[in-house]
Amino acid sequence: MADGRRRGSRGRAADGPAAPSRPGPDLPRVFDPHEGLEPGMSVEAVRVEGLDGDVAAAGAELEACLVADASVSRLDLTGATLVDVEVRELRAIEVVAPGSRWRRVRIAGGRLGTLDLQGADLDEVELVDVRVDYLALGGARVADLVVAGCAIRALDLPNATLERVAFTDSRSDELDTNGLRARDVDLRGLEVGDVSSLDGLRGTTLTTLQVERLATTFARRAGIDVRD
Repeated sequence: MADGRRRGSRGRAADGPAAPSRPGPDLPRVFDPHEGLEPGMSVEAVRVEGLDGDVAAAGAELEACLVADASVSRLDLTGATLVDVEVRELRAIEVVAPGSRWRRVRIAGGRLGTLDLQGADLDEVELVDVRVDYLALGGARVADLVVAGCAIRALDLPNATLERVAFTDSRSDELDTNGLRARDVDLRGLEVGDVSSLDGLRGTTLTTLQVERLATTFARRAGIDVRD
């Protein structure tokens, strides 16, 4: 499978950051049913069914798969590889996937308590209409990420590397940007309550209103009395 395909579709807008590539997962028209996931297993072109409770799938490999309507306490995908995968309406207290590798993955709908992607490698990933209490991307390497219509209580990006990332119609109460390395990261579609580091916003694009709000916040943190 050629991970480099469709790269030529990227381009920088004349008046803004380069938009992320958004081809979506390449899925078959028909899936074979498959019950459950296990550590280190390899599955292709299946609809994964029967996920509930605690699911251990560390080191698993999923290619051209659909995971739909699962409700789990904990889904462990530590070090797993997901290529051309769609996850629909997942409900989970905790999804743990540090050090995992995601290529052309879409998570659509659902509610997640924690989505732990620390140290993960993400390329052409979409989060659409998902509610997440805590999204951890510390130390992750992310390229071509789209976050659309999502509500994220806390978004942690410390020491992450983000390139061609865009948010639309989304919000986050807390944004941790300490040590963030960003290029072509469009935050104009993200309503942010609080940002931890001004330096971490270097390489991002914001609206004038967002900048004004952040200037007031950081001025007060610096001990400046801001009054009209």
